[in-house]
Amino acid sequence: MTQSPAVRTSGRSGPVRVGERAARTLVSELARRNDPKSALLVGAAPESAVLAAAIDALLPGDTLTVVPAEPAGGAALRDHVTAQGRWVADRVRVVDSLAEADAAEVVVAAEPFTGTADEARATVDGLAKYLTDGSTLSVAAPLYGTAGASAELDRQGVLHGARTDLVLRNNPPVRVHQLRFSPAGAALAGRLAPAYRPSSVPLTRTMHIDSNGVAAAGITLGLAALARAARPKSKLWLLPALAAAPVAAFFRDPERDVPEDPAAVVASADGQVLSVQRLHDERFGAGEWLRIAVFLSVLDVHVNRSPVAGKVVDYFVADGGFVNAMKPDAEHNVAAYTVLDTERGTVVVAQRTGLIARRIVQRAPIGALLARGERFGLIRFGSRTDVYLPADAAEPLVGPGDKVVGGSTVIARWR
Repeated sequence: MTQSPAVRTSGRSGPVRVGERAARTLVSELARRNDPKSALLVGAAPESAVLAAAIDALLPGDTLTVVPAEPAGGAALRDHVTAQGRWVADRVRVVDSLAEADAAEVVVAAEPFTGTADEARATVDGLAKYLTDGSTLSVAAPLYGTAGASAELDRQGVLHGARTDLVLRNNPPVRVHQLRFSPAGAALAGRLAPAYRPSSVPLTRTMHIDSNGVAAAGITLGLAALARAARPKSKLWLLPALAAAPVAAFFRDPERDVPEDPAAVVASADGQVLSVQRLHDERFGAGEWLRIAVFLSVLDVHVNRSPVAGKVVDYFVADGGFVNAMKPDAEHNVAAYTVLDTERGTVVVAQRTGLIARRIVQRAPIGALLARGERFGLIRFGSRTDVYLPADAAEPLVGPGDKVVGGSTVIARWR
């Protein structure tokens, strides 16, 4: 492959296959934006799954510029685009080199990065020049076998990351980085749909299992296999084997219909409302806060969702105990706080541990944009999730004892 250094995405380790799931992850920032936007796809071929995913993500008013994987590949790409029909041909422009492309709001590298750290750094630097303010660069690298490129993208993710997704169902597995080199305003979050996340493994069209559940079920099945090998005449291996299904079910991640009303504040988790109260908490700023606390039993879905559209501006963990989450003393349990900047003011989501819960997962780094109802983490086993809203700006719509559904139930409304 003869490419200019600015678009080099495969090196000594050879090309890496990008499957449908990884391709969908790479173009997720394009797919989730509901306003007219421009996109740039670099290093594509007619048979590329990333090109197909990018075309599928286009909406009326969108434009897509495609740079071929090889300098002589422009003609084949143009023929491929023309064959897709007039609707696609009117929105997709094929150029022969990156130098002919304009800056875009979403830039995607079609091929995973391999090779050395210096090559990856040069490619990232070259593509970053084609980003408009607040835009994202989507790049991938194999999880194994290309330590140089992977390490450099991990470093770039720490410096400029908006989100990182691991796609295990690819050959080989890849890590996809969404890099943002200039800040995006909170207003943009209101124009986004919840991002596609490969962290959930689909079982049906409407039901997924979070990757934590797949790992937990795998561990229990592994214990069953070890127990049976160690004591073949014993039936003790049945205990971990039978536990695999309910353990996986705990991490179920169903699709949810998120209300489109911009004034709606949705539940951050499934469960029962424990309290709705006004209070002061100087950690989040002066003024009074409206806090809506929801208890999650071990039977509830434990995936957490953003109650509003906003930008993550802070994240911190407060030490504490592990009291039953239904008791008042749970106020002092270990908790992770995600602070969001929104067009209506600051909103905080607290993921609290409980008697059994000892592990909080938060997947939204500082600087990330979250759509209303978007998944951003989970808590393992029974716990509590609190939503803090500016008291004077929001009106509660639920009370103690009400059952809520994360991402769907409107718990409050902006005044």
